[in-house]
Amino acid sequence: MNPNFGTYQLAEEHDALREAVRDLAEKEIAPHAAEVDEQERFPREARDALVKSGFAAVHIPEEYDGQGADSVATCIVIEEVARVCGSSSLIPAVNKLGTMPILLSGSEDLKKKVLPSIASGEAMASYALSEREAGSDAAAMKTRARLDGDHWVLNGSKCWITNGGESKWYTVMAVTDQEKRANGISAFVVHADDPGFVVGPKEKKLGIKGSPTAELYFEDCTIPADRIIGEPGTGFKTALRTLDHTRPTIGAQAVGIAQGALDAALAYVKERKQFGKAIADFQGVQFMLADMAMKVEAARNLVYLAAARAERGEPDLGFISAAAKCFASDVAMEVTTDAVQLFGGAGYTRDFPVERMMRDAKITQIYEGTNQVQRMVMGRALLKG
Repeated sequence: MNPNFGTYQLAEEHDALREAVRDLAEKEIAPHAAEVDEQERFPREARDALVKSGFAAVHIPEEYDGQGADSVATCIVIEEVARVCGSSSLIPAVNKLGTMPILLSGSEDLKKKVLPSIASGEAMASYALSEREAGSDAAAMKTRARLDGDHWVLNGSKCWITNGGESKWYTVMAVTDQEKRANGISAFVVHADDPGFVVGPKEKKLGIKGSPTAELYFEDCTIPADRIIGEPGTGFKTALRTLDHTRPTIGAQAVGIAQGALDAALAYVKERKQFGKAIADFQGVQFMLADMAMKVEAARNLVYLAAARAERGEPDLGFISAAAKCFASDVAMEVTTDAVQLFGGAGYTRDFPVERMMRDAKITQIYEGTNQVQRMVMGRALLKG
């Protein structure tokens, strides 16, 4: 038996971090959340507050002017922001997603070129893997890159790019050798100012409306040769390794959205009276709340476990990171739906935040790999032993 099992808890600095982010989120982000959703606009107030307080990209290591926060701390930041605004939580989440390939496989020069600007908040990063005909089957991508002297030239398009148009740096996957399928994919860093790079129209979405989702077009997009991440042909492996580290952050976003909905429901049922008493006094309501809280707590612990294992650089992260993302996002959908139910007719209106949380929760079951794909990842990991 592990003698340290009794100390299974977050460190004091994690608790202090949660308190600081929650305070910031309540004061600086929550007041704008409904308007950001309604107007479908980027949450600039949230970005400014996160940058000013150093919470926009806490994962960047200290040697690149970042805070060097561990993976669990990064999840706590995302979770606490998501508790009040799902759209705003994609600022720290996608900064990690966009830079993780560089951290895992990039040259020292590339890290020094990109990461300090993300750490300072001067720039954001996005991740460009999906295409219209290559979603779950990412290896079927059509975007191409060819070496032309001391430059790479990219042609093609990417879709569903979170914070597209707001980010300055884009990690882009493109085919460099068509014969090798997945082993012929390479990863590159493209800057918004590179010639031939065009941001397409924004998607009209069900939820996370404050976070722009756009297409990207590469029309003979020309970048310096040293902007490749790792060796040619290693891009797809880097993409998969990246997801092992970032799927828990989507789990954290899901947990935050679920917690926000639970908190709102708890406050409402104590105030709302029917049949001469608060609806919180009815056992049916109490059972719903108990199930909601139980699932949120289970999801949170699974997310932190996956993040801690990624932080330690353990092998075979595929199962646990997929489990954390899949379970937490399913929980977020259930809990937000139940929260709308507990609010009754009021929950279906935009006067209360739970309908927004329910819409925001849905995407967590889809992006960074649908939950069907997560189950495939888990199934294969189990069968491999």
